[in-house]
Amino acid sequence: MPKATCPAILVAAPASGQGKTTVACALARLYTRQGLTVRVFKCGPDFLDPYWLELASGAPVYQLDLWMTGELDCAQRLHDAALVADLIIVEGVMGLYDGEPSAADLAQHFGLHVLAVIDAGAMAGTFGALAHGLQTYRDGLKFAGVLANRVASGGHAEMLQLSLRDPKQWQGALMRDEALTLPERHLGLVMATELADAMVRLDVAANALANMPLGQKRADDLKAWDVVFDAPESNPAGEKSLAGKTIAVAKDAAFCFIYAANIDCLRKLGAEVVYFSPLRDVELPVCDALWLPGGYPELHTQTLANNTSMSSSIRQHVQNGKPVWAECGGMMALFDSIETVDGVVHAMWGLLPGRVAMQKRLAALGPQQLDAIHTSEASDALVAPLRGHTFHYSTCTTDVKPTTRTRAAPGKTLRGEGEALYQTGSIRASYFHAWFASSPAAAARLFLKDAV
Repeated sequence: MPKATCPAILVAAPASGQGKTTVACALARLYTRQGLTVRVFKCGPDFLDPYWLELASGAPVYQLDLWMTGELDCAQRLHDAALVADLIIVEGVMGLYDGEPSAADLAQHFGLHVLAVIDAGAMAGTFGALAHGLQTYRDGLKFAGVLANRVASGGHAEMLQLSLRDPKQWQGALMRDEALTLPERHLGLVMATELADAMVRLDVAANALANMPLGQKRADDLKAWDVVFDAPESNPAGEKSLAGKTIAVAKDAAFCFIYAANIDCLRKLGAEVVYFSPLRDVELPVCDALWLPGGYPELHTQTLANNTSMSSSIRQHVQNGKPVWAECGGMMALFDSIETVDGVVHAMWGLLPGRVAMQKRLAALGPQQLDAIHTSEASDALVAPLRGHTFHYSTCTTDVKPTTRTRAAPGKTLRGEGEALYQTGSIRASYFHAWFASSPAAAARLFLKDAV
């Protein structure tokens, strides 16, 4: 496979909340409107930003993480994108140098050009110092420039521009405007699919960017950010261990934390994937296994509880001994009840004994991995652990004893124990979010029958 060349930038910032997603979306929308082919990626294990990035670019958005998804996976996706795209945009995570691996690690590994977005709402000359620090803190990092966000006025923008050591680094200023702010809640951004005016918001941001140096670049100008992506080593095709299996995947406003790569992985394993909505549908589609992904069941407790025909259908699925993999929000819905932050207890599906209580602060966060998953349909041969992460605002109380627990990613430490993997009958459930492609053989076992 030949090398591929394409302009590629990483949209980064000194911290979270600076406006990375708004700028990445605006840039993707602007150039997509102009007829360019744009491919966008999200750095780190984020579910929500990709909804906005996909809407802006009109193409699926995949995660890139040097540990969770792996270097080979990142290389393959970037190379494939470079073969077809006029521009690759990668949205960073947290601050540019935060985390191990960081967004800077990803940028340096693949030679991406860093565009720094800085919330300049309460600064003037320090803007230049911060931009200089981001650019020079690490040797060898390519820099595409800096964009000021939440700027008060034209005069303010001029002060910010003058503070830069290199005037050529100035890519423009986005003014302080609520119309340029994407709405948020406790787990991150509100999904684009939930807002009727989502595309209008993106067009407003794209229009604002169109008048800046960053947005006025043409296809030939973008070549200054060209990156040569080597063809990755061939990845041998895995076994079709889910051939002939139909997996029903919950997908709606309550269950929406789904990596596009996970769906791709299930299909490569031979499975047929069908979607359904626990909020709207009356029963499960015909299927051999069920995946209840994470999401926001706590925001839809009444609707989920009232859809008794669906809960009965899921109960029948379990009674028939068919596999269920429930992660985070999917697991929460299986418990007897969910207590929301206002202290109100809502009855849920009652397929796992115990209760879930929402917290006002994060209960767990970080990269983790899950080791052995035994089934009666798979050999006992050792398989690689599933990599993934945990991120939740609730805790659960149950008498079910964990069959195992996740471990911290290499080089990381856990505060307390790892996430429990609960198993009762054909149900496997955990707060752990798995990246299936990190170990397809292990992922397949989540949807195969266990010895009962």
